[in-house]
Amino acid sequence: MRTRILVIDDEESLCEILKFNLEKEGYEVDYALSAEEALDRDDLGTFSLFMVDIMIDRLSGFDFAKRVRNVTETENTPILFCSALSDEDCIVMGLNIGGDDYVTKPFVIGEVLARVRAVLRRAGATAKKSAALEQLEQQANLESDIVFKTLRIDRNDKICYLDNQDIQLTRTEFDLILFFLTHRNRIYSRGEIIQHVWGDDVVVSDRTIDTNITRLRKKLGEYGINIVTRQGFGYGFKEAY
Repeated sequence: MRTRILVIDDEESLCEILKFNLEKEGYEVDYALSAEEALDRDDLGTFSLFMVDIMIDRLSGFDFAKRVRNVTETENTPILFCSALSDEDCIVMGLNIGGDDYVTKPFVIGEVLARVRAVLRRAGATAKKSAALEQLEQQANLESDIVFKTLRIDRNDKICYLDNQDIQLTRTEFDLILFFLTHRNRIYSRGEIIQHVWGDDVVVSDRTIDTNITRLRKKLGEYGINIVTRQGFGYGFKEAY
């Protein structure tokens, strides 16, 4: 798919010259003769670059830039100002309101093409960096599996596997085995288990804890024995069994 560029200038002959030369470079080019005409388009979000004159009709190129910067679908689209206004204040203003580069008229077409390539290259690098950062953030939010021999807990999908087979656990049973596998080789009192699994604001009887652990042991098959009872103290998960 070719890179799309929208040229916005009230000189149609100049638009045609830019379109001809940019298309020779392999770009797909459209043009609008005013900012209003450009803003009326329903495909603005599909362009990879706006090349904008400043002194155009009622809405200036600066006005156009401000508007597209306030719309989600175009807020990051690069803008290259092409203007006869060459004083430093105009150039600084153009860059400050969101322009990515500024070229003054009359210009050499070779310079314009070079600036277009540079702006698009920077935009592509920024997009790749943003995508990479987003991927890293997503990966950082993923929790690693908890594994004991052939018993595995997928903390992201909330599934417990035994010999690669999904064990059908209730929410409480899942929370119990997750707690035990992340707190191995120590005996915990019923009060500590309630705090970690049910929470402090839930009233849970000893009978409820015992019943859930009994059911969990049965579902864990050969690893049920690893959940040990210490009479008068509580429960724990021992790796040595």
